[in-house]
Amino acid sequence: MAPTLPQPQDTADAAPATPPRTSAPVPGEPPARATALPALVTRRAELTPDALAVVDGDTTLTYGSLLRAGRALAAHLRDHGVTPGDRVALLTTRSARTVVAQLALWLAGAVCVPLDPAQPRPRTEAMISDAGVTLTVGDPKLLDATALTGPVLALPEEPLTDGPALDHCDPGSPAFIMFTSGSTGRPKGVVVPHGAIAELVTAPDYVTVTARDRVLFHSPMTFDASTFEVWVALANGAAVVVCTEQRPSLEELARHVERHGVTVAFFTTALFHQLAARRSRVFGQLRSVVVGGEAMAAAPAHAVLTAFPWLELVNGYGPTETTTFATAHRVTARDGDAPLPIGRPIAGATTHVLDTDGRPVPAGERGELWVGGSRLAHGYTSLPELTAERFVEHPAAGRLYRTGDLVSARPDGTLDFHGRNDDQVKVRGFRIEPAEIEHALRRYDDVGDAAVTVDRAGTAEARLVALVVAAPGPVPAGAELRERLTAALPAHLVPDTVTLVDHLPLTPAGKVDRRALADLARTAGNGRPGAPAVDMSPVEQAVADVWSRSLGSEVTRADAEFLALGGHSLLALAVTDDLREELGVELTLADFFTAPTVAAQAALVEQALLTAHHDLHPQTPEHHDAH
Repeated sequence: MAPTLPQPQDTADAAPATPPRTSAPVPGEPPARATALPALVTRRAELTPDALAVVDGDTTLTYGSLLRAGRALAAHLRDHGVTPGDRVALLTTRSARTVVAQLALWLAGAVCVPLDPAQPRPRTEAMISDAGVTLTVGDPKLLDATALTGPVLALPEEPLTDGPALDHCDPGSPAFIMFTSGSTGRPKGVVVPHGAIAELVTAPDYVTVTARDRVLFHSPMTFDASTFEVWVALANGAAVVVCTEQRPSLEELARHVERHGVTVAFFTTALFHQLAARRSRVFGQLRSVVVGGEAMAAAPAHAVLTAFPWLELVNGYGPTETTTFATAHRVTARDGDAPLPIGRPIAGATTHVLDTDGRPVPAGERGELWVGGSRLAHGYTSLPELTAERFVEHPAAGRLYRTGDLVSARPDGTLDFHGRNDDQVKVRGFRIEPAEIEHALRRYDDVGDAAVTVDRAGTAEARLVALVVAAPGPVPAGAELRERLTAALPAHLVPDTVTLVDHLPLTPAGKVDRRALADLARTAGNGRPGAPAVDMSPVEQAVADVWSRSLGSEVTRADAEFLALGGHSLLALAVTDDLREELGVELTLADFFTAPTVAAQAALVEQALLTAHHDLHPQTPEHHDAH
């Protein structure tokens, strides 16, 4: 029900005499909120056509060539039936082609629905259906491998270079439909307009971006942070530096940043914590870092600022429904050891701390954060009831989005974050509805009930834990259930551990006791805790020691599996980095996950060491019996 009581408290009302600046357009350009994204590229191509726009390995695009390629591909899309307003899915790996394809879709007047090549086909098909997609365009090999049921169009292998000056989108039209986890068992598509993104990225005052900068593009295209990475660069005449390695190790990430002179980057909080723990040299190259996705811990933030005092470190907050970031806070030594605030509203956003009836709460008291302003999404595609529930027309403040996040406002309007008012969680930067995973588990005949929670929430070691009660009959193995989920859900929704329990803890009212569930999760999924230690070779022991430090528990068996012990992709980054530093061996993440046990990884290490040793003596003849 929409709130009926007037006079909500806008935290900006409590600000000192000089309020924070909002983003201002580049001189000579129309206001950001009146700008569609292609117009930003067109303007830069007119002003500085030869300036670098996109770097993809050894491939480069200037603003002039980017616009020409976008126009040519837009004409190609129109020739193949794409019309203004069409919703077109985009299936590519991260590359310069991704940027050109986004621009081309918008020049043709279409809405871009980014797809993840790594996610299971049934989920992709569900997203295509819910978004009302009329065509999927993408890399030919990915389209062949995915074998989608609807119409598809392969992008030309070679970039097209000439086309008419199409531009069929306006600031209020949708730019993206970004899918997030849904509590009903299906992902929900957030419809984000052009003007909202343009206002976020044009001449931002929450982070420094100039035409001399190079901005790292390494987030998945389906993650809303990618819109910031690409368009904060192009809106301000900077260059987008594409990381084409889909799952770079920490070392590969640092090398990429150094090789291409990256100066601005976004990191998820979990990745930032991993880099901070290692005092990664990546910070030595960067000037500005924006961190978001989860609560940033004060200790690693201050450690990074102490080691790299020139760094501009920004704590960003915002659901996809508020266009990537709604608030931001620049972290300094003055923040001390207390939990870091999420800051104040930015770039046209407004923030309101209200109770459940939509009334303002006093400064310092906790309430739900409702976000308003010009950067709200249109709503959820194909979900009018959910849109009406979350996007509320407030009688005093206009249209607001109910975030479900609990905050309090300081006297100057700065917001402190205090968690959720529902079961939604954040793990490794992804917003996750446990109900979506629980729904997927309950669909199996051998599962009686299921509950999902987070163990070690708020830390770099946070992991999803599923607790399952078996249905009458044969009892499934936790590992088997996890394999089934891997085929049904994207990687970030697959629990790190699936553990069978006799029953789920309940409250006196008969609901799942989430607090007790979290306590139960702490002891769940530790592999085979009762299994005795066995003798390991020296290399196996070295690998086990590295694992033990990252996992926070002793690994005693050569057949131990990383994922079964609570490992995940971010911890794998830490392990590969430690193996490189301690044993002098570089394993890619692909190598890591194809060798999931201590013994298998030790074999890879031994082989790499033997190869390296042989390379040191390439002229040494081999011993043989021939005379």
